[in-house]
Amino acid sequence: MKKIMFILFTFSIVILSGCSVLEEVNSSLNYATESTDYINDLQTFGEEASSLVQDAATDPDKKAELEGKITDLEARIKEFNEMEAPSIATDLHETVVEKNDQILEGINTAKENGELSVEKLKDTEIFKTINEMTDLIDQIKQLEL
Repeated sequence: MKKIMFILFTFSIVILSGCSVLEEVNSSLNYATESTDYINDLQTFGEEASSLVQDAATDPDKKAELEGKITDLEARIKEFNEMEAPSIATDLHETVVEKNDQILEGINTAKENGELSVEKLKDTEIFKTINEMTDLIDQIKQLEL
């Protein structure tokens, strides 16, 4: 009887620890997918906004469109920063959050009294930082393995 109880106990522990590993794998896959989508969104923003910046200096409609995209970007950054990363991706997540903070700092620098200054935006390194973040996709994809 004691042997059967010991075997059942051992089997239960193995099953429970297996569930924990499975949860961590699922969490890593979800994080990798969300992070890849996020960085792809940043890349799309960078492509669209860089052309808008040129037109926004002279076209009020383009400036309004750019401001809308900047506002959406700020919200998306804050949402990503609040996301909880799995333990395997903690360092990577911190790197992305640091880059996000640089982007937010650049956006705040480009604002005068709450309104976006296209000229100041051109002087920031927002687009360079976004390009640097696309290099992180390879590291994120390794989480999917």
